[in-house]
Amino acid sequence: MLARERIIPEDFIPTRLAEDVSQPKFRAKQRKARFVAKNGTCNVAQTNIQEQGRFLQDVFTTLVDFKWLYTLIIFTMSYLCSWLLFGMIWWLIAFAHGDLDQNSDSFVPCVTSIHTFSSAFLFSIEVQVTIGFGGRMITEECPAAILCLIVQNIVGLVINAIMLGCIFMKTAQAHRRAETLIFSKHAVIAIRDSKLCFMLRVGDLRKSMIISATIKMQVVRKTTTLEGEVVPLNQIDIEMENPVGTNAVFLVSPLIISHVIDKKSPLYEISASDLHHEDLEVVVILEGVVETTGITTQARTSYLAEEILWGQRFVPVVSEEEGRYSVDYSKFGNTVKVATPSCSAKNLDQDGSLLKVKLHDPLTQKDLVRKRTNASIRFKQRLCQPVTIIKD
Repeated sequence: MLARERIIPEDFIPTRLAEDVSQPKFRAKQRKARFVAKNGTCNVAQTNIQEQGRFLQDVFTTLVDFKWLYTLIIFTMSYLCSWLLFGMIWWLIAFAHGDLDQNSDSFVPCVTSIHTFSSAFLFSIEVQVTIGFGGRMITEECPAAILCLIVQNIVGLVINAIMLGCIFMKTAQAHRRAETLIFSKHAVIAIRDSKLCFMLRVGDLRKSMIISATIKMQVVRKTTTLEGEVVPLNQIDIEMENPVGTNAVFLVSPLIISHVIDKKSPLYEISASDLHHEDLEVVVILEGVVETTGITTQARTSYLAEEILWGQRFVPVVSEEEGRYSVDYSKFGNTVKVATPSCSAKNLDQDGSLLKVKLHDPLTQKDLVRKRTNASIRFKQRLCQPVTIIKD
């Protein structure tokens, strides 16, 4: 049997759970509503729209965007109204031809066995849904009845195509697949490869993959231009350093997406003390094609300033067990404290000695355990050495 190799060391103990992190003790100023909620919904209300008729120009998309209650009501009423409409037309055809009052055996009606509006309504249902019980049928006596039969069949096919397509699109909407794409509840800022980085973790709970998955990040904040113009929601793109080297990610196991805070970063001048007073929001967008359906899906989340943990990193969640890799999602959002300078990335670039002083730790916990183990081994070896007795 293969030996079990743990990627997480035994002495690696998480000191903080990202899901259970208490609110920071800083008294941050009251901020306005967040732009994107944690579940990905955009907190934007469209008001004072003058041209409401534009929504009717795209009826299919409007039906798909409706809530399920309204969609089911429209679905039911479209069939009932068409059945009632053509039932009335069949009753009028029978009334005009005199089918309602004739009982003679030699008389040929337009539609057999239609005597009341109820029988005309039942015949309308039979024609449109092609049931055909056999009690009522059309004859060649009336050209108007033949034309009505053709028109009702065409209208019924159009209603079926629109309503069934609408129901299918609502059940296969892209955001349904995004429910199994998860993000860490908190983001972290720590040193990675001697650089100050902003990091978050993303994972996919399903076995079916997201093809050509890409991740984008933006910082949304209120800014003022040089001319004095106030931009309430200024969206600034930030670059990322993904594990695969490009914006496309291979999302088989949870990945840590990192952004190096350099001169081009909007976080370049923010320190640990300034972070909780900043009115900013980092929006993360994961987009890709669903492998099973071929539909493009998009998952979104955001991190406020108080949801960014300074001086912490994520705990590894992947371990090798019996020849395959295992992912422990119970540790997905777990973080551990690490030595991180509290100054901004700008100050680190100006004075590189700050990074060396902060990260200098000559004896880690693992080194202490190893030293104590080696000392005990040397002590035992001394005890086991043969003792030479010299006689006088």
